[in-house]
Amino acid sequence: MQETGEEQDDGTVARVAAIDIAKASAVVCTRVPHDKIEGRRVQQVWTVASTTNAILELGDRLLCQGIQRVVMEATGSYWKPFFYLLESRGLECWLVNAREVKNVPGRPKTDRLDAVWLAKLSERGMVRASFVPPKPVRQLRDLTRTRTAFTQDRTRHKHRAEKLLEDAQIKLSTVVSDLFGLSGRAMMDALAAGERNPRTLADLARGSLVNKKPALIEALTGHFEEHHGHLLRVLLDTVDHFTRQIQLLDRRITALVEEMTGPSGHDGSAGAASERPGQDPIACLDAIPGVGPATAQIILAEIGLDMGRFPTPEHLVSWAKLCPRTIQSGAKNTAGPAGRGNPWLKGALGEAANAAARTDTFLGARYRRIVKRRGHAKALVAVARSILVIAWHLLQDPEAHYEDLGADWHHRHLNPARKTRDLVRQLQALGHQVTLAPTA
Repeated sequence: MQETGEEQDDGTVARVAAIDIAKASAVVCTRVPHDKIEGRRVQQVWTVASTTNAILELGDRLLCQGIQRVVMEATGSYWKPFFYLLESRGLECWLVNAREVKNVPGRPKTDRLDAVWLAKLSERGMVRASFVPPKPVRQLRDLTRTRTAFTQDRTRHKHRAEKLLEDAQIKLSTVVSDLFGLSGRAMMDALAAGERNPRTLADLARGSLVNKKPALIEALTGHFEEHHGHLLRVLLDTVDHFTRQIQLLDRRITALVEEMTGPSGHDGSAGAASERPGQDPIACLDAIPGVGPATAQIILAEIGLDMGRFPTPEHLVSWAKLCPRTIQSGAKNTAGPAGRGNPWLKGALGEAANAAARTDTFLGARYRRIVKRRGHAKALVAVARSILVIAWHLLQDPEAHYEDLGADWHHRHLNPARKTRDLVRQLQALGHQVTLAPTA
């Protein structure tokens, strides 16, 4: 075994370090070749604190030992300081899924034994690295995830405001389609300010709601007290606060995307701008039915701009858990659940698929074909998978543009013999005897 610390042709690694990370500390295990005895390994195990200085000292120690691959596993986000700081020291860091490196059942489980087991798996090339995007993409991911969380929180506070009105017997949401639209927000502000006259509140209606004043007067007649007014004011101020924060995040996300796709390169590295000359990845993804600018930003933040990590679109679909898991036992093959995957990416793709299903496009036709035999949920997953495959091709090829195949694509490429066979089977299942005769 060579003592170069590099990966050998058979997939083994000579010099590895494994880290089992907890919140306040971590257990490190290194395995390197023996200096004199060929084929023997030297193993060291020790505990380090999860502080910045301790991690930097660990990085210097691993560099002195010639370690070139550091494999770590942890739950939560405790792995991030170790990964980022050791990576800044020039070490090759791998993050592995804890589920894939579980210890053999029946053996004792301690942090020390887990670190040793992970090191042995790593030196034999039996682990796979999880996808950790580069720093610009990580920063974009933090911004988009925070914006999504703030949007969800704002929606929850809007629902609380509606429940408060219902508690005061104000049935405004039964007349106004958007409670936080121009008219609805003006009426709620007036209620919070102390106005109780239903006719005065109904006069605040704008647009088409002017023709619904009698219904508004009836809906605004209730038992709205000062207690409700104070709570409503707090909820409205909270909604406004989230709106301002979301707008700030929108501007920061737009600026960061422009930096990533600007002259410095679309992946944040110098010299990469020539890979996508004159093309905005957000605009390319925005051309997909159901995908808007915000969804395109989320897709970029979750999968990055460099598709070299995913050799084929099938790899990306499998990583996102948008394909069923095959379970084989003997001659029996079953399709298991797809898995949880990336909830931020799957949530954005689900919303995009739901929007694309209502369009007169290829994706809309795909949804309508599948929903008849597989149901709404599986049809949405199929459309989400198609959107992710399209996104892979658009990001992989700098010259690619999205062109819709059309809602009639399946009819234009229909197999007449297969369609005839399916229709005959359906009629026979209904108890009919079918005789086919060609037309003149």
